[in-house]
Amino acid sequence: MMDEKVERDEAQRMIDTLTQYLQTGNIDAFRDEFFELHPYDQAQFYEKVTPDIRQIIYQYLSPEELAEIFQALELDDDEYVEFLNEMDINYAATMLSEMNSDDAVDVLNELDDDERDSYLNLMDDETVEEISELMQYENYTAGAIMTTEYVAINENSTTRSAMHILRNEAPTAETIYYLFVINMKKQLVGVLSLRDLIVADDDVLIRDVMNERVVSVHVKDDQEEVAQIMRDYNFLALPVIDDQQELLGIITVDDIIDVIDEEAEDDYSKLAGISDFDHADQGPFTAAKKRLPWLVMLLFLGMITASLMAQFEDTLDAVAILAIFIPLISGTSGNSGTQALAVAVRGLATKEAGDEESKLKLLLRELSTGMVMGVLCAVVVTGIVYFWKGELVIGMLVGAAMCCSIIVATLAGALIPLLMHRIGVDPAVASGPFITTLNDITSILIYLGLATVFIL
Repeated sequence: MMDEKVERDEAQRMIDTLTQYLQTGNIDAFRDEFFELHPYDQAQFYEKVTPDIRQIIYQYLSPEELAEIFQALELDDDEYVEFLNEMDINYAATMLSEMNSDDAVDVLNELDDDERDSYLNLMDDETVEEISELMQYENYTAGAIMTTEYVAINENSTTRSAMHILRNEAPTAETIYYLFVINMKKQLVGVLSLRDLIVADDDVLIRDVMNERVVSVHVKDDQEEVAQIMRDYNFLALPVIDDQQELLGIITVDDIIDVIDEEAEDDYSKLAGISDFDHADQGPFTAAKKRLPWLVMLLFLGMITASLMAQFEDTLDAVAILAIFIPLISGTSGNSGTQALAVAVRGLATKEAGDEESKLKLLLRELSTGMVMGVLCAVVVTGIVYFWKGELVIGMLVGAAMCCSIIVATLAGALIPLLMHRIGVDPAVASGPFITTLNDITSILIYLGLATVFIL
């Protein structure tokens, strides 16, 4: 706790010192201290200061220098637009053209057509061509997150000439740890690490030292699949190709980290029954707008539960004590179903349940787990009801209903995501609230159905 407080105090002192330099016009002191910071800390300072202070920053930093900071920002989409609107349009256009092409595309995609065209018209033709090429790819695909700033070497080049190319292109390349080898048709044929290039003799041909077994992704592959490959192989960069094996770009690990965060946030939102994730600074009406669709749907599903209970009105009238245990049974079954749902969604996300055999194994395991939990909970709840109310028959009924409900809920929690995955629907859509409501219906049907058969 103390360490966190010390870090916060140091960060605040840094902000105060740099702000004072800006306010007093001490440009040299500001630049000296500012550029000693890590780009992340520079971005945090830029984000936290007031708009009037940022106006001074625009005078003290070149568009090229601000581009590095802008790339390190971690903002909501609409906040990028707010910062751009603070800048002179020519300054902003130059800054965007100095950013990595994939990062510039991410920002430009948040603008409307007229604003985007205004910036593109002020950029040089080469930059516009790179950005326009990336913007044509569908969102959430490899093409949408790749960058065209990489080092490519012809297979017939020598290591000496490759080093010369690397020195020239390194300042603008997003990574130089991998050199991607292409043939005369610009097809990807190999990869060479920086270490292998350095230790190789000067006059050796690249094709003689390159690794021909290249892991690549197609430009139309889903970004979640790309992230999985990157994680499995521990790559720093991954080449992107088209149907003709032509090298189009690369995806770097920093972009994949953003994808993982984005996908995790999206899955968490769906599991919570929210159309999009809420942020702390969002207003109540915005947050309500995102949550209402799920709540309305669940409200109608809840009406099914109410209608179902009405069908057993005679049973509840005859044995009123049964109503006491409805929340207990429905709540326990809902919780067990949500647990199974989380296990199934995680298995699909991590590819542990990637093939039919592993999916069947997951279902059987969850069914067995549900049976064990159901029997144990039934024994416990039967004893509780007997000692609490002195009703052995009611206790056995509640225990039997709970056992059956837990088994059904656990199986449903695992089965529904797997079925959704099979038909091409995001399994996270089988959210916790949805599974819980569904299990409410089945548990009440089981409980009151058993009561009607064995008591009345």
